[in-house]
Amino acid sequence: MCRSIKTLRPPTTPEVTDEDIRAAALQYVRKVSGFRAPAAHNREVFDQAVEAVAAATQELLDGLRIRGSAARRHTHS
Repeated sequence: MCRSIKTLRPPTTPEVTDEDIRAAALQYVRKVSGFRAPAAHNREVFDQAVEAVAAATQELLDGLRIRGSAARRHTHS
């Protein structure tokens, strides 16, 4: 779907920051909406979508169990 979204799960990415998650969420919302930057009248719903996708991404990453890898390490800024 969006080639610029990088894989964030271990062991591909040993440390994932909040900025990494938000950047992936932003790319996803941009792709789905078709807007790189929304008009003022769409800004609130666009930003809410980015936050919702970022939260869902964090929840997913926190819940993944990767066989053969050490305990997941990530930082929350």
